[in-house]
Amino acid sequence: MARSLTYVPTTLIDRSFREKIVLVGVLFPGVTPEELDRQLDELALLVDTAGADVAARVIQRRDAPDPATFLGSGKVQELRDICLAVDSDTVVFEHNLSPAQQRNLEKILGRTAIDRTAVILDIFAQNARTPEGKAQVELALLQYRLPRLRRAGGSLSQQAGGIGTRGPGETQLEVDRRRLVHRIHHIRSELKQIDRTRGVQRQGRARGRHREVTLVGYTNAGKSSLLNALTDADVATENRLFVTLDPRTRQRQLPGGETVLFTDTVGFISNLPHELVEAFMSTLKSVQLADLLVHVVDGASDDAERQIASVREVLREIDADSVPELLVFNKADVPGSRARDLAKLHEGSVWVSALTEENLDELIATIADRLRTGDRVITLHLPLDRGDLLAAAHREGEVLDTSMQDEYVVVHVVLDSVGAARFAQWRVVA
Repeated sequence: MARSLTYVPTTLIDRSFREKIVLVGVLFPGVTPEELDRQLDELALLVDTAGADVAARVIQRRDAPDPATFLGSGKVQELRDICLAVDSDTVVFEHNLSPAQQRNLEKILGRTAIDRTAVILDIFAQNARTPEGKAQVELALLQYRLPRLRRAGGSLSQQAGGIGTRGPGETQLEVDRRRLVHRIHHIRSELKQIDRTRGVQRQGRARGRHREVTLVGYTNAGKSSLLNALTDADVATENRLFVTLDPRTRQRQLPGGETVLFTDTVGFISNLPHELVEAFMSTLKSVQLADLLVHVVDGASDDAERQIASVREVLREIDADSVPELLVFNKADVPGSRARDLAKLHEGSVWVSALTEENLDELIATIADRLRTGDRVITLHLPLDRGDLLAAAHREGEVLDTSMQDEYVVVHVVLDSVGAARFAQWRVVA
């Protein structure tokens, strides 16, 4: 049985040039009012990032969604009255709407009705900069819009179906759908070519044996700021959701001399739309193939634990949950931040401030230790006249010490399995 709850008006800033939005959330069994409020707060941040203002919130308690309008019929009429009262342009649902529900709601409300997925896609479309990023976003948008394709006004040409039913041929709706499908196939082909190019680049990196560290985390956790702090990358940072869509790779040397590649990636969010996960799969391969994931967490957030769980859920979805992970609680400089306390609760994690670079040395040392976990100290006997081999040993791993013995240079070096195999000819087995 549906029961209505009082809607909560939101204080408005005078921004007449921005769209006015009404947020809608449904309290299903098993979901607490506090959890729904948190979800709507995050949706409000998404709406603000997309360039609109929240004018009101509407909440209803239901056992299950209504198949036709998601809300009950009485609540839809109440929603329509609220939209008229606040002069809203669009209604945004926290939950996903089916194409039929979206159409029915728009007919009753007399305004656009969209869901959380559409808002996220809109933000991605605004932030895409590179050709690859734009192609990935367009693919996600087309996949989302295809089942929702319809003709304005609802009048369609008659379709051929036998004697007495033949019309002028293919309807405009069918033409539009066919064009969308063709465009989807074309973009997928382009992205496959980009993925092949990335594969060649990865092979080059593998030959150079540069270890790869990928920064992952909830959106706006401070990954780009941390990349700047670690590598002097000087990439643009903003206090907004989903600023980074395209991966950025920079290198730095660890204290042992090894060169490590750090890659920043797109931020994650709870219930990340499947269309985006599929479209960005070529970009997310840098996560799958990393030697270490630096999982950046907003230590100033009251919802850090849930954000950690959401990121790990996406990692499972893209088959990257087996990659070693280092939790890094960022924003320790923010007043009231729990970064230090959270680091104590999660064994092996590190707290840091990417903005002030406080505790950055400990983070770098921890990354170096984690990368060497699978490495081994081996002994090499290198010929005295092979200075190139000694230089290669310094490039491949961390040389602990060297000494002279007869016609050899004795080298103790930390190497991974690939590096050890390359020096197998000069390795001394105890």
